Amino acid sequence: MSRLQLPPPSPGRRQLLKLGLGAGAASLLPLSSVFANTISTRARIVILGSGAAGLSMANRLSRRLSGATITVVEPSDLHNYQPGWTLVASGVWEAERTLKPNAQFLPTGVDWVKGQAAGINADLRRITLADSSTLEYDVLVVATGLQLNYQLIDGMSPKLVGRNGIGCVYASLDAAGRTRKAIDTWLAQGGGQGIFTSPQTAIKCAGAPIKMTFTTLSRIKAESTRERFDLDYFTGGGGMFSQPWINDFLKQRFDQENITRHHLQHLTAIDAGAKKAEFTSPNGDTEVRDYDFIHVVPPMSAPDFVKDSDLIAQEGAFKGEWLDTDIHTLQHNRYPEVFGIGDVIGAPINKTAASVKAQAPVVEANIVAYLQEKPLNARHNGYTSCPLITDIGKAMLVEFGYDNNMEFLPSFSFIDPKEESWSAWVLKDYLLQPAYYAMLEGRV
Repeated sequence: MSRLQLPPPSPGRRQLLKLGLGAGAASLLPLSSVFANTISTRARIVILGSGAAGLSMANRLSRRLSGATITVVEPSDLHNYQPGWTLVASGVWEAERTLKPNAQFLPTGVDWVKGQAAGINADLRRITLADSSTLEYDVLVVATGLQLNYQLIDGMSPKLVGRNGIGCVYASLDAAGRTRKAIDTWLAQGGGQGIFTSPQTAIKCAGAPIKMTFTTLSRIKAESTRERFDLDYFTGGGGMFSQPWINDFLKQRFDQENITRHHLQHLTAIDAGAKKAEFTSPNGDTEVRDYDFIHVVPPMSAPDFVKDSDLIAQEGAFKGEWLDTDIHTLQHNRYPEVFGIGDVIGAPINKTAASVKAQAPVVEANIVAYLQEKPLNARHNGYTSCPLITDIGKAMLVEFGYDNNMEFLPSFSFIDPKEESWSAWVLKDYLLQPAYYAMLEGRV
């Protein structure tokens, strides 16, 4: 797909462009504890995962802790910039733009165990790997990300993505590319039924199902064939988005665009050969719909080996599904030597890379405090951010936190969180990726 022909900069856009298209966005982010003093310790630190959360913590702790043994457990050689997958699936980015080697971000002196964690014995402070070897720790950072539970949708498998009109931007980078081809095939038909879904569970990047709906709609409208396509959106929740103002905005926009909303109905089965999808309501009623294209978003949870451990929440809203952490200190509620960061934690919001940027300095400061037997004074305010694409070339920068009915927490004075803008699109398309890599390196 050719690059967009962007409009000339307005005064607000000029402010954005002054940042440059390199590390400019990173320069606006707080430096937090990057230059904080080091402490001496012989602690064994194990970090599970080398996603945004794991690499950020590896870099921060390697600078902060002198004498510590820091080990990262991660089987993959490649780091995926997952915030770019919606742009790949939408035909805006090429896949290669989202890949870098993990070795590029791992700091000198940090041990890398190229294996998959398979179990956690929290009482013995021991990690078991898939090859049955073990690692013992004094401090554990759980940064595993989450698990995609396709098995909870009867008939669904990630292998189906790209076939029989099935897409899923979450499955993998390859699946994002196959989703793009599935959309291309559907649009080439010149019409038909499209279904976009969101499950009944918490998900990472909660805006991604909405972004895929809007970018696909944008492509349909560009072909001047809107009247030939029927679009439906099925969500397992009663709303569209956790931030109240954006929730209301999205409901109104979907109605204006003739995208039919179906609330409290989640995808429970799919017949790929017949192109039929079954949706179930809380009372058990089911509805079967035909589709030409369907974007599947599976239910999500902490990985099985975390769910099977004593670290999983044992009561409350996150029981049996998410890591049991204090949502402010990010310390485990029952095992003080364990800290959680990123998608795996049980929290009302926070499953975004932007959340990691806000959480990382808190986890760093509180691990240092724990090792020094001091109070854990650093607190996470729930900050999260979603560059919500509403059209190819337009977006809204939605930033909010836990408190005050989740009021907006804007970072850029010249971007109104309630307005769709080219500036927010440019942040998503150009500026956030270098800022993300700076975060991985512990520089922001």
